[in-house]
Amino acid sequence: MREYLLTAFVVAGVTYLLTPLVRRFAELVGAYTPVRDRDVHTIPTPRLGGIAMFAGVCVGLLVASRLPTLQRVFDTSEVRGVLFGGVLLVAIGAADDRWGLDALTKLAGQILAAGVMVLQGVQLLYLPVPGTGALSLTPDLGVPLTIIFVVVTINAVNFIDGLDGLAAGVVAIAAMAFFSYSYEISVVKHYDRAAPATLITIVLAGACIGFLPHNFNPARVFMGDSGSMLLGLMLSAATVTLLGRLDPNNLETVGYFPALLPLMLPLAVLAVPFGDLLLAVVRRTRSRQAPWAPDKLHLHHRLLRLGHSHARAVLIMYLWSALIAGGAVTIAFAHNRPYLVLAGYLGAGALLLLASNIPRMRHPHARG
Repeated sequence: MREYLLTAFVVAGVTYLLTPLVRRFAELVGAYTPVRDRDVHTIPTPRLGGIAMFAGVCVGLLVASRLPTLQRVFDTSEVRGVLFGGVLLVAIGAADDRWGLDALTKLAGQILAAGVMVLQGVQLLYLPVPGTGALSLTPDLGVPLTIIFVVVTINAVNFIDGLDGLAAGVVAIAAMAFFSYSYEISVVKHYDRAAPATLITIVLAGACIGFLPHNFNPARVFMGDSGSMLLGLMLSAATVTLLGRLDPNNLETVGYFPALLPLMLPLAVLAVPFGDLLLAVVRRTRSRQAPWAPDKLHLHHRLLRLGHSHARAVLIMYLWSALIAGGAVTIAFAHNRPYLVLAGYLGAGALLLLASNIPRMRHPHARG
């Protein structure tokens, strides 16, 4: 655990120290987020924060490669695939942050980055199926499914990057929940195939934590597409590396509960961004708009319209992420009374739902 914590500390420290320098660079080159109808910030804000985050990731991985216990992770190619894919996406995102790119160009870049990771071994080998355990995937099926999952996750994270500190905080919570599960498998249960995901998630959490002090309301710098696409790429890579390469039948033999956890965990960890993405696609399709057409009806926008302040809306989104992701992981570890834990989390969810709607109860005509 000490080596993982040291790596996270290095990533967070480098990201935190470099972000002001990247902010000045963004101001120098004119990489600003303008004030648009769908935005909630009131002044143009520099972006390109993803560059600082990626630098932190690279330094953290370099340090990890020199640590005795973590060296073994670099014997595989998954981490290299994340780095190569990250370079591509940060470059494309930085170009978009400065000059603006059309949606199809960014989509092509996302597919290319996902393809690079697949070539380095980040690929779905199994698909958890309720009732049967797992479906072994051939390359003809596993490769396109991997690319689709990576692209969807990247855009899901990008969609929630609408309030100061929201994307970084939600992804940090998701990464820490994922880390706790993969650490249990790789370190406690000695399942070596889970080691790359364990390292990727702790590095991802460190990058988000290091960036948050500069990005929380009122934000002095935005991560931009260079940051949000990087976070989505790393989160999807961790999911594919762990849950898409482990046969769930093997997990059952070491006593994990429930059997459907390999299917539940990625959905729980990514519940908030995936839910927002799904609602946006349905909403825009029903309105005969393109799925990527911007609007001001995301979950965080709805919280603002209910009457929550900027910071409180972000904190509520944090709590929902922690509740759903943390609940799935806690159930995984609750071998004796999982249903009791589940009942407790359902009760906590009801209280959080009530807290989310307090402004509406005070002002019945508030719009959600």
